[in-house]
Amino acid sequence: MSTSTLPPARVFYGWVVIAAAFSVLFLSYGLQFSYGVFVTGMASELGWSRADTALPYCLYVFGYSVMSAVTGRATDRYGPRAVITTGAVLLGAGWGLSALVTARWQINLTLGVLAALGMSVAWVPCNATVARWFTRRRGFAVALASSGTSFGNFLVPALAAMAVAAAGWRVTLGSLALLSAVLMLVAARYMVRDPETLRLWPDGDATPPSAAALAYGSTVREVIWTEPFLMLIAIYLLTWLAVFVPFVHAAAYAEDLGLNKVAAASVISAIGIGGVCGRLMCGLASDRLGHLPTLVAIFALQGAAFLAFAAADGLYLLWAAAVLFGCGYGGGVTVLAPLCADLFGRAHVASVVGAIFAIAASPAAVGPWVAGWIYDSTGSYAAAFEWSAALNVVAMLLAVVLIQRQRRPGQPRLA
Repeated sequence: MSTSTLPPARVFYGWVVIAAAFSVLFLSYGLQFSYGVFVTGMASELGWSRADTALPYCLYVFGYSVMSAVTGRATDRYGPRAVITTGAVLLGAGWGLSALVTARWQINLTLGVLAALGMSVAWVPCNATVARWFTRRRGFAVALASSGTSFGNFLVPALAAMAVAAAGWRVTLGSLALLSAVLMLVAARYMVRDPETLRLWPDGDATPPSAAALAYGSTVREVIWTEPFLMLIAIYLLTWLAVFVPFVHAAAYAEDLGLNKVAAASVISAIGIGGVCGRLMCGLASDRLGHLPTLVAIFALQGAAFLAFAAADGLYLLWAAAVLFGCGYGGGVTVLAPLCADLFGRAHVASVVGAIFAIAASPAAVGPWVAGWIYDSTGSYAAAFEWSAALNVVAMLLAVVLIQRQRRPGQPRLA
């Protein structure tokens, strides 16, 4: 493409990409985060324990995390539109068929395999694509798009809980899966790989950015043994080991404390409220203060949130813990794609983020199952929340170490 000056568009298409990514993340994660609403009805009807209901979700998390490496690379090669379209069909089929199960092996297949394949097209392709469209405002742009995750977390579980009370968990889950898949197909039509595809420049500028900002960047093979890449894997591995515990067990935990189903679902929604605030604030903060210093604060928030969960004895403290956790979780996932784009370049950012996600997030699949096992063994979630807090403290310390290592002579400074 010619590097001559291009006339500025009336409305920069990057904002359309943000809106489309927001929609895909709202729908896919709204569906995912509603799973806790279905747990008690599923367990009651089918005679399953908490660990039994957590296992298919664990397989699901493991599956879509591992497949994110594949869908990230496919996004770089084929573009996000084709990848997300394929995933929407698989996601709707997997969750929809999960509404028909009568045995554990069936939901392990429908949710743990089929829906997992579909879900792998959501986070990495959407955030990596948005990161390509912006340079100066990359953190805030990704924060806007990824806040769809938190809005889905806030709205969908509460609506699902009301629908379950009226129509049952099977009808609600099947209807939600079909609606989500159809709307994801619509949103996928507006996803474009990068501004250069439309003869535009990042941020909607009329002139090309600096050579460094426009650099093609490194492949996964080139960065996989570098210190920043390995430390990012260790940092996110620690925090993600615990990150799905509240999403799977918080609603059941609230019901154990005597709350009704709608009030219990409001705890999941409170995570969404915190997530919106955390994503937007951390996106702005990372653009101004740096990505790693922002991560240190994020992990401190998550550690405090898990301790608050462990101490909760009623709805108000559960809400406070949920909002605090949402701020930390939302900020942590928001910072990753911009950080990788700054460190490793734009051209292969989906592949790099997908590789980190696959390696670091796939072990997170055991977190909800371990929490369920702890509950079945002790009758309490307290130990699970306390261990989750400890993991985030260690992640925070590693982020501090990485900051210090990046300040050594000869090392590049992080944006």
